[in-house]
Formats: sequence, structure tokens, C-alpha cells
Amino acid sequence: MTQVTPSSSSNAATSSLAKASPRAWPSVPKALRGWVLPVLILLLWWLAVRLGWSQSPLLVPLGKVWDTAVHQALSGELWRALRASLWRDLAGFSIGASAGLVFGAVLGLSRLGEHLLGPSFHTLKQISLFAWIPLISVWFGLGDAAKVAFLSLAAFFPVVLNTFEGIRSVPRELIEVARVLDFSRWQMLRRVVLPSALPSVFAGIHLGLIYAWLATLGAEYLLVSGEGIGNTMIDGREHFWMDLVLFDVIVVGLVGFVLNWLATQLENRLLAWRGRSVAQFQ
Repeated sequence: MTQVTPSSSSNAATSSLAKASPRAWPSVPKALRGWVLPVLILLLWWLAVRLGWSQSPLLVPLGKVWDTAVHQALSGELWRALRASLWRDLAGFSIGASAGLVFGAVLGLSRLGEHLLGPSFHTLKQISLFAWIPLISVWFGLGDAAKVAFLSLAAFFPVVLNTFEGIRSVPRELIEVARVLDFSRWQMLRRVVLPSALPSVFAGIHLGLIYAWLATLGAEYLLVSGEGIGNTMIDGREHFWMDLVLFDVIVVGLVGFVLNWLATQLENRLLAWRGRSVAQFQ
């Protein structure tokens, strides 16, 4: 006769509960999981206004924000502001990322370049990005040239750092094998250094794109001349049009999401040879 102990019955209950737990909650399709939190936030926002949980004028009804969105889109104000902000963002990112790739390659490939330029670079990167605003405004004024220069700095530093680290982190074993095979310097660079460094380089470019978009709003806030999403938010703040401010915040988040998604897709396509990581969350 089999004796059932308290520990065995507890283990059996735990295992049955673990087996039943996945069925207790409805499964959400993987493609929709990223929408769960935004939908919950919008629902809480609607309930807070509808049920009077908040009497603050800062929390305007969703319907009013929607009306503002429709007006901004139909009048063309949204598209003009977006075009101006995206033009500055892409121009500054292109300049900063290109310069960062060259500078990072010089630091990574040349010991002399690292010794001559490395100390100055590592000193400059400690300076807060917004500390450059006074100098940039004096050198370039308050127009688009100053904003593009500011965005170039935002993209420059992460690209340099990741390019430098990617080149210097090439496994020594691969270098030794290439030397045994008598690779030329160009073959060493093309077949060993570049493939090994590319993941880190693309990570730096990805970060540079994100930082440039974040800096776009900061530049438009601090260098206030011209059109842009940041300038529209300033107008809303000065006139206390919170529906306009909240709508612009949503637009900024959506644009950042799209830029991040495009960069991720491009990186995955160009680096498809890496294969998929064995450690992935389901």
C-alpha cells in the first residue's frame, strides 16, 4: 500500500497548479503584446477623465486630443512640423554618424591615432550635450545650422565609441589565423576586422539615430526659431493648450518608435549571417 505524505501531496498540487496556470489567462498574440501597455494607459486616461478621478486641467479628455490631432493633420501644421524636425534629425544624424565612423575607425585601427586623439575625445565625451548649446548658438546662430550641428554631436559620440570598441574587440585568435594564412592588410580588414566589428558598429549607429531624435526636441526647445514638433509643443505650453502638448508627445513617441523599428529591421537584414541568439524570451 502506497503512503501519501504531506510533501508529496503538496508537490502534486503545485505541479497541477503549474500545469493549469497557462490556461488560466487568455493568450495574447505575439504581434499584439506590445500594444497591451499603451491600450491600458489610454483606458486609464479615459476612466480618469470620465469618472472624475482627476480634476487637473493638465489631463484633458481623449476626445479633445483626437479633435486636435484631426485639425493638425487636415490643416497641414502637423506635416510641416514633422518635415522640419525629421529633416534636421536625418541631416544631423548623417553628418554625425559619418564622422563618427571615420573617427572611430582611426582610433580602433591606429595605435598612433588612439594616442594622439583618444585623450581629447574621452575628455570631450564627458561634457554634457546641452553644455554645447551656448557655444553652438554663438558659432551658428539660432537657425537650422545650429540645430543640425547639435544633432551631429548627439549622433557622433555613440557611433565613435561603438566603432572603436567593435574594432578593438576582434578576437585575437582570428587575427592569428589570418596571419597564418598570410592575409594582406586589406584582406585582414575586409574578412576579419569588419565582420567582427559590424554588430558593435550597427549598435552605435542605432544608438546615434535614437539620440539624434531625442536631441531634435531639445534643440527645438532651446534654439526656438523655425518650425518643428518641439516648437509646436512650446506654443501649446505657452497658451496652455494641453491637448496640443499631449498630442505632440504622442507624435514624438510614435516617430521614435518607427525610427527604432526601421533601424532594427535594417540591422537584422544586413547582419542576418549572425544567426539568431540561442537565448531568447518567448
